[in-house]
Amino acid sequence: MPASGKRGFGSMDEAKQREIASKGGQAAHLKGSAHEFSSEEARQAGSKGGRAAHEKGSAHEFSSEEARAAGRKGGEASSQDRTRMAEIGREGGKH
Repeated sequence: MPASGKRGFGSMDEAKQREIASKGGQAAHLKGSAHEFSSEEARQAGSKGGRAAHEKGSAHEFSSEEARAAGRKGGEASSQDRTRMAEIGREGGKH
């Protein structure tokens, strides 16, 4: 068999890989050994991912209409959760 042939995990279709990876994450959370990201760590990771996608040219470029639609959708979703919005307001007043 050629050395470049896919074997094992790499030869599985993407859905199967995701299923297996998900089980690993679930097990880590049940064991208490999963990493819990702080909001700062999550922000940094998201920023790195976005920069990498832009450098590769694989990042989605939003049209102004797509950006408006996404903003409306997010605003509608957040305004539906009145309890959370009240909590955010109280937190904002403390700083």
